[in-house]
Amino acid sequence: MTVPALPPLAPLPGRPDSGVVLDRFLAAMAAKGITLYPEQEEAILALFDGQNVVLNTPTGSGKSLVAAALHFKELCAGRQSVYTCPIKALVNEKFLSLCRDFGPENVGMMTGDASVNPQAPVLCCTAEILANIALARGDTAPLGAVIMDEFHYYSDAERGYAWQVPLLTLPQARFLLMSATLGSTEFFEREMTKLTGAPSLTVRSDRRPVPLSFDYSETPLPEKLSDLLLLKRAPIYLVHFTQRAASEAAQALMSLNVCTKEEKAALATELERVKFNSPYGRDMKRWLRHGIGVHHAGLLPKYRILVEQLAQKGLLKLICGTDTLGVGINVPIRTVVFTQLWKYDGQKAAILSVRDFRQVAGRAGRAGYDDQGYVVVQAPEHIIANKQAEAKAAADPAKKKKLVKQAAPEGTVGWDAKTFEKLMTAPAEELVSRFSVTHGMLLLMLGRDTDGCRAMQRLVRDCHEKPAKKAALRKRAWQLFRALVDRGIVEILPRADRPPAGRKVRVNVALQDDFSLHQALSLYLIDTLPKLDRESADYPFSVLTLSEAIVEDPEQILRKQVDRLKTEKLNELKAAGVPYDERMAQLEEITEHPKPQREFLYDTFNAFAAAHPWVEGENIRPKSIAREMFERYMSFADYIRFYGLERSEGLLLRHLMQTFKVLSQTVPESFKTESVVEMEDYFRELIRAIDSSLLEEWERLRNPEFVAAEAADKPARPSSYDVTRDLAAFRRAVRIDILGFLQDAAARDWDAAAARLAEPEPAAGATPESAQLAEARRLEKSFAAYFEARGRYRLDPEGRSALNTHLSEEVGQWQIAQVLVDPEGQNDWEVRFTLSLAESRAAAAPVLRFLTVAPVGS
Repeated sequence: MTVPALPPLAPLPGRPDSGVVLDRFLAAMAAKGITLYPEQEEAILALFDGQNVVLNTPTGSGKSLVAAALHFKELCAGRQSVYTCPIKALVNEKFLSLCRDFGPENVGMMTGDASVNPQAPVLCCTAEILANIALARGDTAPLGAVIMDEFHYYSDAERGYAWQVPLLTLPQARFLLMSATLGSTEFFEREMTKLTGAPSLTVRSDRRPVPLSFDYSETPLPEKLSDLLLLKRAPIYLVHFTQRAASEAAQALMSLNVCTKEEKAALATELERVKFNSPYGRDMKRWLRHGIGVHHAGLLPKYRILVEQLAQKGLLKLICGTDTLGVGINVPIRTVVFTQLWKYDGQKAAILSVRDFRQVAGRAGRAGYDDQGYVVVQAPEHIIANKQAEAKAAADPAKKKKLVKQAAPEGTVGWDAKTFEKLMTAPAEELVSRFSVTHGMLLLMLGRDTDGCRAMQRLVRDCHEKPAKKAALRKRAWQLFRALVDRGIVEILPRADRPPAGRKVRVNVALQDDFSLHQALSLYLIDTLPKLDRESADYPFSVLTLSEAIVEDPEQILRKQVDRLKTEKLNELKAAGVPYDERMAQLEEITEHPKPQREFLYDTFNAFAAAHPWVEGENIRPKSIAREMFERYMSFADYIRFYGLERSEGLLLRHLMQTFKVLSQTVPESFKTESVVEMEDYFRELIRAIDSSLLEEWERLRNPEFVAAEAADKPARPSSYDVTRDLAAFRRAVRIDILGFLQDAAARDWDAAAARLAEPEPAAGATPESAQLAEARRLEKSFAAYFEARGRYRLDPEGRSALNTHLSEEVGQWQIAQVLVDPEGQNDWEVRFTLSLAESRAAAAPVLRFLTVAPVGS
């Protein structure tokens, strides 16, 4: 059931009793014409009675409405409630939905990548963020209610611990666990009652408000989709299990007549306001204008949000996506089409689990819009092709005799109608505990004001694992604890210094406030930083290499790096006249992506692992993605184009975010030189400029007149902070903006360069757009003399040195000269700017005005 947007439900004054609050909520539903299902009524009444609830009902049965009722109950009681779900895209979508329900001032969001209004009474966050709050605060966390959507992620091998931690540490909260695919739930009822002392109830139903119709198709996919479009069964969600397959399907389906002329005109109007200014933007725009959306984790968030918004407006007929759309994202779907019934999970290829199949199939059919939802499973392509060939040859015995049937492609897993039937009828798999202990977990618990050591012991004792696994977890926790103490990250307090609350240890107060050890090898990073030569010019790059080496490998990007190395080597060998066989032999030797400082990394890691048995299967992962971008000062778009990563823009953004998070939160402040801090600022601004769509959407909800900054412009920032207060940080921000300007100018992207500057004053009768265009032409003309004299300028580390930036910090206005470092080393030209401090304070960012490019001293 899609819940219509409620009028913002402000908290009722005076802390009314739950009966009054319930009446107000039900009245709001009635005003929207919503009649509650029996399961919704039962769950809401139990929650208002103070019980914990497991809500196990099908997709589309209105679980979000039950969650909204609990949020409203806590809002009126003056307590914070938390809504958590498994993936950031779903957190983003739920956050905006809750803003519409309760007003943006009452709703906050935290995902690790972005934080908006985090102290709000209604908080939407990932499961990991909630787990961190629970570990750090436990029974002192100000949480009245915890809503855990898609609770079947409790069984996720890597992230399941995050769904278990709140059930072990938050006795003050009431829980609402929601999923369409749960096995037996008696265990969770007992555990919630044991923790909170309140009764627990499971509300279960197999009844779908919109029934599903299932079909096993042996018709070629384009024909099947054409039939579905003719039968008015769009919107259609075409399910693939790789990002590449989803994108290729969108391109292949461009030949279908998906939309009418009127529908295409409506799409064109909607897309006029959107800037498709990343390398993949052109493809996205072309598909969307045709009525075809693409939705997968490899896209930038702004494109995923756009697809969701267009689909919610009924403007998209086909959405080619991966199975991530099955995780509750609010995209209206009438028909779900599975292109296959197996996927590769990173370790093996296997038939979908019953739970995975049901989650995705359940997206079909929308309450209030559809009387029927449709699920279609395509037979394997080679089976369909063989059937067609047999039909063609049936009338000709000679052809029939010569017919050679196609075989399944190597590496695929076979399926048939019986597989389909089993997935439709078999019960969902039982949930299993995936608890684990990490040094990040220890750091959060030991940082409590109370006895964190005892709390950690209780956590392991009470977790849902078997006794043998608990024993192994206790041993690992002790090993991790000793490692934290050995490095001075945790200090054992002398008995005389222990506070009355019983605290026995403290986290090193010298660490920054947001210090984090959430990467498995964070302690290796802490251990290795002192081994770097702080005086070396390469020190910041070494810090970046260490930070990048402990985050997961983005395999698609690394494969592209290898391909690029092979291409460059091939061209070199061809130019040298090397014979073909010898060229091929040399190319086969190129198997690894660039690994800067590999010997240092491997040697120090081997020594670290030998001294710390808890490292177990972890390994260091040298790579150069963020480092390569920074060394060569490549823009995000440049890097995407250089390696042909158009389909993986989101993957590159996530890698940069992960690396930046390690750099900013795990590298202690004591190891951050001025150059390291400037590098950190560079990545912060780079990431912010790539995609700030979610923050902009929130601003629009708060202020309908909000106008977002263009992606090429300085991204929107809060205006309440005086950016000039910290002069050292402000100078770094100025240099980063100047270097970004020079990056655009070097690429001859004059429009982008002009957009980084203060808005020019339009001439009499001119528009702001024409003034901006005139500024871009002025920049092109100004740089022409330099390029004619010196050819180009360098933006390598020497070219970006702070020694080349000369600031004259006059009262109210700065004069800035940036020396251009040329390949011959003459360095006799400079770019001149002025900067207004008043304008910069108002904009919460440096506001530069370009003067000229001229020889030094002229």
